[in-house]
Amino acid sequence: MRHALLELHDVHVHYGLSHVLQGVEMTVAAGEVVGLFGRNGVGKTTVIKTVAGWLTPSAGSVRFAGHVIGGGLPPDRICRLGIGLVPEDRRVFPSLTVDENLRLGFLQAPDRPRRVMLDRLKRVYARFPRLSDRRGQLGKTLSGGEQQMLAMARVLVGEPKLLLIDEPTEGLAPIIADEIFALITQLQQDGIAILLVEQKVHRALDVCARCYVMARGRIVFEGAATAAADRDAILSRLAV
Repeated sequence: MRHALLELHDVHVHYGLSHVLQGVEMTVAAGEVVGLFGRNGVGKTTVIKTVAGWLTPSAGSVRFAGHVIGGGLPPDRICRLGIGLVPEDRRVFPSLTVDENLRLGFLQAPDRPRRVMLDRLKRVYARFPRLSDRRGQLGKTLSGGEQQMLAMARVLVGEPKLLLIDEPTEGLAPIIADEIFALITQLQQDGIAILLVEQKVHRALDVCARCYVMARGRIVFEGAATAAADRDAILSRLAV
C-alpha cells in the first residue's frame, strides 16, 4: 500500500457517557478512495467529524500528512492543512448565489493570492458546467443534486488533498447519483484522496480501492473493493 496520508490509531470518541468510537484503526493513502460502510448509528459520521476536527478523541491519535490533528486542532486549521469536508446536510447557504457560495471556499486558503483563487474558481466552474450556468441563482432554488454538486465544488476551490464525503447520494435520483459517483472517480484520477461514507454500497464499491465496515463503533472488516471475496464479505456483513 502507498504511504498513508490519513491515519487513525486506536481512536475513541465519547458523547457524554456514550462510547461511540471504540478503538478505530484506519488509513487512507494519497490519491486513494476508501469506503466506510455500516448501518445507521454505528459511528461513520462520527469518524468523519473527528477527522474534520468537529469532535475531539477521548483517546488515540489522528494524523494527516505528518501532522497530529486529533488533539483539539480547530476545524479551520485542519481545513487549511488540506482536508475538505462535504457534510451529509450539504450546508449550502440558501440566500447566497451559487457564485457567492463558491467564493466562500476562498476562506480555506486565506494566504493564497486572490488571482490564484480566482483561477481555481474558474477551473471548478469548468468541472461543474451546470453550476456555471446557474452561478447567479440562489442556493435554495437548486435541485438536490445541484446542491450536492455545489457543496463538493465549494470544497474543491481550496484544493484539498483529502475529501471527507458523507452520504453524497442520499435522497438523489439514480441518474444524479451516477453523476456523483462519476465525479468521485474523476477526483481520484486527479490525485485527491477520498474517505467516502455511502449507503449505496454496491455502487460505491465500484469507485473505491479499499473499504472498511463498521459495527457498534468498531471496524469489523477491511477489504479490497476489487477482490470478489472481499466484496462478498462486505455485502454479507451489511446484508445488502
